[in-house]
Amino acid sequence: MNSDQVKGALKEVAGKVQQKTGEVINSPEQQVKGAAKQVEGNVQKNYGDAKEAIKDAAK
Repeated sequence: MNSDQVKGALKEVAGKVQQKTGEVINSPEQQVKGAAKQVEGNVQKNYGDAKEAIKDAAK
């Protein structure tokens, strides 16, 4: 596992929490920010997965 995979997964979880919090407090702005953070985290995690796959293929 590399740092991009870990950071991406953490951003994804934080985004889910932020989105749910936005739903609970009825804040569309927080819901959107949370959804965006989830997407950002997913992209970063996928980038980390790709880096790991390339590293493994090079071995």
